[in-house]
Amino acid sequence: MLLELSIENFALIEKLRLEFGPGLNVLTGETGAGKSIIIDAVEMVLGGRASAEAVRTGADRALIEALFEAGDGPARAAADEVGAPVEDGTLILARELPAGGRSTNRLNGRLATAQMVKEVAQCLVDLHGQHEHQSLLRSERHIDLLDSFGGAQLTALRDRVAAQHQEWRRLVRELAGFVGDEKDKARRQDILQFQWQEIDGAKLGPTEEEDLDAERRVLAAAEKLFQTAAEAYAILYEGEDRGGDPVVDRLAKVLSPLEEAAGIDRNLRPLFEAVEAARFQIEEAAREIGRYRDGVEFNPARLDEIERRLDLIGQLKRKYGNTIAEVLKYRDEVAAELERLANAEGHIARLREDIATARVELGRLCEELGRIRREVARDLEGAVGEELAGLGMERTIFRVQFAESEDPDGVPVGARALAAGAKGTDEVEFLFSANPGEPPRPLARIISGGEMARVMLALKAILARVDQVPTLIFDEIDAGIGGLAAHSVADKLARLGQVRQVLCVTHLPQIAAVADRHFAITKTVQGERTTTAVRRLDGQERVDEITRMLGGTADSRATREHALELLAAAQARRPKAARAKK
Repeated sequence: MLLELSIENFALIEKLRLEFGPGLNVLTGETGAGKSIIIDAVEMVLGGRASAEAVRTGADRALIEALFEAGDGPARAAADEVGAPVEDGTLILARELPAGGRSTNRLNGRLATAQMVKEVAQCLVDLHGQHEHQSLLRSERHIDLLDSFGGAQLTALRDRVAAQHQEWRRLVRELAGFVGDEKDKARRQDILQFQWQEIDGAKLGPTEEEDLDAERRVLAAAEKLFQTAAEAYAILYEGEDRGGDPVVDRLAKVLSPLEEAAGIDRNLRPLFEAVEAARFQIEEAAREIGRYRDGVEFNPARLDEIERRLDLIGQLKRKYGNTIAEVLKYRDEVAAELERLANAEGHIARLREDIATARVELGRLCEELGRIRREVARDLEGAVGEELAGLGMERTIFRVQFAESEDPDGVPVGARALAAGAKGTDEVEFLFSANPGEPPRPLARIISGGEMARVMLALKAILARVDQVPTLIFDEIDAGIGGLAAHSVADKLARLGQVRQVLCVTHLPQIAAVADRHFAITKTVQGERTTTAVRRLDGQERVDEITRMLGGTADSRATREHALELLAAAQARRPKAARAKK
């Protein structure tokens, strides 16, 4: 339910804050006062299209915020899904529109895309704009309206049809990939075979590149390594340094007197042992350095071989992966693809069996869906007929027409093959006749604006019984309606307000009189600026506004009495619980 709406610097509105309640909330005012601006603001905060031209002249931005009671239904789940969890049971939708630049959406204070907002908003509000009833002229929408009326059972079956249709099409696409042009398939096999042989023939090792690179560095620096080892050996063991004696011999000369001194002072014993150990270690190290020197390999041929091998590995990596591991993984994928192609005939046969099974199952589900739809359609025809009778269209005929298209490549339904889509095999269109003796025809051909509005209201009233959207918004649903029909529409909206929150922009006093909350919209000029303001009406102010809507003036006694009669009649029709609440 929409609890609060805040608007700043939007069109003619400088700043306003509205608190809505349950039941029927109406907004009234003179033509051009800005009633529809408020609906436009709601539509924008719900993720609708926005234009910088809507920013109030002289302001740097427009800001619209809507506070909703989220409950525990689909809106909470949708908010969680887009990463804006509900806190304290409420949801805040905000839209900021700079005078220059792109608008910003927020969900519970978090940045959100327009699509994210729409996914949540569709669980909160069903907004019916001034021209939305024209959507009834699009027959492709009729099947969705019918299915919505069908409730959970029909919706669940339709979801199964959609899933089965998707699986059927997937299998068909997979088969098409197998049974394509034989020349293309042969070329594909040749390419894959060449790739597999090129990689597998290289006999790559997982760490081969790192090992070869290390060996290459050693071979490339063989001369330097030999010289370094030879010089170190000479210094340590051969005495070819400035002092003339090798390091090993020098340490030996130190050991004899040091050992003698340690015999006198035992505190020197650890130092003697340390020097002795150092001599042995240096002597062993010198021998190891000598062996390393003698083992240094000068092998240009091996270096060339390594360079060629690394070049081959580089070529394979450029073609098949960034690392040897990726190249080997690609080889395995190629092998699997070759095996699949080699066994294509068997796989094709299995695919054809799977397609046939999926096609039969889809046909069965479509047939079941069509049967239930036709049962639901009869119920919808009766319900719409009752609703339209209550709206002053007693002799109206409303029918749901079904059609199907035969397609030899479609799904089997009975003895026929029918074209099938994600919604089944049915094509649905609503037919209408407002005049006795005239056969029902498509809505687009014969319905007037006032009749269209009442048909839409009837459908909304019916769908509200099965729909979980808590708030319905109507922007001048009463366009083209007057006389007795106005009372019928008012009564319908009032009853709809007993099961849903309803916001309605209206010019009919009959509707205003039955409202649970009444807001008046006025336009004033202060200096050189025009401003739209809204205030909630109670008591005498409400009587005055309904008097104005009836065409009367402040001193028009008869019109004022008529306004009082409308209010009294509305109060009398209100259920006892609602009157007590009032």
